[in-house]
Amino acid sequence: PTLREVATRLLQIPWDYKDEIRDDLRVFYHETTLRKLMALRKYFVGKKENGPLDKTDSWIQMVSLNRLTGHSPGFFSVYTLPPNQAVSVVSQIKINEKRNQVPPVRDVEQIILKKTKQLLNDLSLEEIVNLKKASGGHFLLNQNCAQTGQIPPDSVSLVVTSPPFLDVVDYATDNWLRCWFLGIDAKEIEITILKKLEKWQEAMSKVFRELSRILKPGGHVAFEVGEVRNGKIKLEETIVPCGQQAGLECVAIMINAQEFTKTANCWGVDNNTKGTNTNRILIFRKPDEGRIV
Repeated sequence: PTLREVATRLLQIPWDYKDEIRDDLRVFYHETTLRKLMALRKYFVGKKENGPLDKTDSWIQMVSLNRLTGHSPGFFSVYTLPPNQAVSVVSQIKINEKRNQVPPVRDVEQIILKKTKQLLNDLSLEEIVNLKKASGGHFLLNQNCAQTGQIPPDSVSLVVTSPPFLDVVDYATDNWLRCWFLGIDAKEIEITILKKLEKWQEAMSKVFRELSRILKPGGHVAFEVGEVRNGKIKLEETIVPCGQQAGLECVAIMINAQEFTKTANCWGVDNNTKGTNTNRILIFRKPDEGRIV
């Protein structure tokens, strides 16, 4: 949507929320801000009961999810961890006490508009028109990636993906606040979190068999993994056989060694001592001879 469409829609949302609010969320938000977020949540949940959100509502919901919590005044919350995860209420209480902070009032509508302007700033009108045209040819699946029957065989030129790195990340816990905002029960979502390397390899083998099915002859897969368990396990060594057994050829392994930013340091991750310090991007190719079963 255009910035004007977003601004117009924000004026149409009923912001006057009179129902009960979640008291535990006061550790993140001033009551005024929280009532705005409760109103926004109620608006989206109600709209979805009558069908999919339109492009403008979908955009506002997307931006709102990104702005729920963060470490600057550009977010709805008081200072907390960066926006790709939400800490627990207990952890946020400790952060507030340590920093001697209380949640300030945030202008929800202005934050959404400002972020929208930033996201759309580099797009020309011609590019926006082209994106709208291209959007008609896509579809989104929310299901196990080893079972994508809606995708025809031999139809995909390129797959770019990155699986969970064993059990390194607790996706459900990290996204508890986003799930609440969307009206989703995280416990009902199937997430691949496997502690044992053998079980993880078994799951990835199923994924590669499906990728081999949907790939065109000559098509490629870019499969990003990393080293885990303090560098003791290099997941690319486990992934290569998975792709090969599915009939794909591993043509390259790209290794990216990184220096962490201040964002990583917020989590107590030091350079090259903890966390995932390198990324491995494995490039697989489906042979031109045709589909391999």
